[in-house]
Amino acid sequence: MSKTTTPPIPSATIVMLRENPSADKAMEMFMVVRHHQIDFASGALVFPGGKADPGDYDDVLLNHLDGASSDPDMRAMQVAAIREAYEECGVLLARPQGGSALIDGDRLSMLEPFRKRLNDGEVSIAEFVSQQKLQLACDRLEHFAHWITPEMMPKRFDTHFFLATAPADHLAIHDGYESVDSVWITPKQAVADAEEGSRTVIFPTLRNIEKVAQYDSISSLTKATRAETVVPVLPWTEKREDGVYLCINADAGYLLNEEKMPDRG
Repeated sequence: MSKTTTPPIPSATIVMLRENPSADKAMEMFMVVRHHQIDFASGALVFPGGKADPGDYDDVLLNHLDGASSDPDMRAMQVAAIREAYEECGVLLARPQGGSALIDGDRLSMLEPFRKRLNDGEVSIAEFVSQQKLQLACDRLEHFAHWITPEMMPKRFDTHFFLATAPADHLAIHDGYESVDSVWITPKQAVADAEEGSRTVIFPTLRNIEKVAQYDSISSLTKATRAETVVPVLPWTEKREDGVYLCINADAGYLLNEEKMPDRG
């Protein structure tokens, strides 16, 4: 009898970027440490993100989106990415209706009570933007990667990664619920920390950090991302003489396509 495969849960992750003027404009990423009681990537350094809510698909949102995808599923992933960024790190990629600039820090502070209400499910994203007369800035997202959890895993996600630049006056900070710490960190430092074992970084996150680390600036990273086609990645395992390897398809554009898994003996 064949084993039933768990369907992957649609989800979105946002790679929030900034250039640090005090460090020669070094490109940094905002990352959070997952709460130890979270059942996925507990204690790991990850990008903000999570599963899509039913409200992310709401057609009411159509009049409150700038530059959204014409595909309903991808549009929902864009909404989920913006919502998760707001819930988990307090950065809101949105404009006032009729405006071209993103909301400023003062408006963001006034909206702070909605952050927890969204996270707790007390208000939907459609209700939030309708009441506050906001437009979600989907045009500020760059589709960067698409990873699907392997079929042998009991909990699976179908995750789209997006790049975005954090507005200078939006103070990114972890939510204290799903994430218990946060850091602005250069991609090269995050890779180094993972290699020396001072930070826990799971396989998909590390591969995407390595990809970001190939670029020196947000503009060069964005330009390269726009020129590429996102290839879905569905990792698999291979048993070899020296152990078990986790592998990904070579055409996805990552520096490393396999990693030996730790022995469980």
